[in-house]
Amino acid sequence: MTFSATQQTKIEELLKQKIRRKLSNYSSESQESQSMPFHVRLLGKDRMALFSFIQSLNTTLGTSVFEQVAAIVASPNFRRVVNQYREFDNTVSENAQVVIQEIIDNLRAARETPDKAREIKKILDVAQTGTIKTIRRPRIDLFLESHDGTEYYFDLKTAKPNRDDIIGFKRKLLEWVAIRGSVNRDVKIFTGIGIPYNPYEPQPYDRWTFQGMFDLERELKVGKEFWDFLGGKGTYEALLEIFEKVGIELRPEIDQRFSAFTAQ
Repeated sequence: MTFSATQQTKIEELLKQKIRRKLSNYSSESQESQSMPFHVRLLGKDRMALFSFIQSLNTTLGTSVFEQVAAIVASPNFRRVVNQYREFDNTVSENAQVVIQEIIDNLRAARETPDKAREIKKILDVAQTGTIKTIRRPRIDLFLESHDGTEYYFDLKTAKPNRDDIIGFKRKLLEWVAIRGSVNRDVKIFTGIGIPYNPYEPQPYDRWTFQGMFDLERELKVGKEFWDFLGGKGTYEALLEIFEKVGIELRPEIDQRFSAFTAQ
């Protein structure tokens, strides 16, 4: 897979913009390192400043950059692509909520194994029955509509989600099905978790925290699997090359910014 010139430029400019903004605003953020006197004296202000910068940048990547990059990557391959999708519905059937609770309870008690297709059918069967109530409109990190009309709703997460949050993640994905089904019970829908990279590479992603609650084949896409789903085979490797290219280009700017801390 190769990106078009337009895609590559958009991704490169996005990364440069985010990093340069972080660098220009770093004077205020760098004060965090001043509260760690032992670390500063052991490692030096320049290393502690860079460490703080990397932490801040990691937050930015996790909260906004990956969503925007995903939308750029997916745009040629889907009928519609939106990150931070805010057009989602805000009604749900109380009967669907009851079914969702039953699914959660059965999975927690190991009375059933995860099966997303079966779970979706159960929810859609009752999605327009009983009392329909208005709820807070969900925020979707990444929405895709394929050319065959299938709708994909992704919640992007950090590389190592906390096990205590897994049940909440599952409930959210099922609720999205119920909300969409309250308007169109015949919708072709996929809801899942997208994790931008595998922290265990070259070993497989450790999925044990999701086992028993998630249909791993249908609800979880990690690293290469996630990016190649969006852009086609080879997307993951091509994207890494773009990140590396931008990193090499910006390295002098980053080094110059943090060299100022060496003399302090």
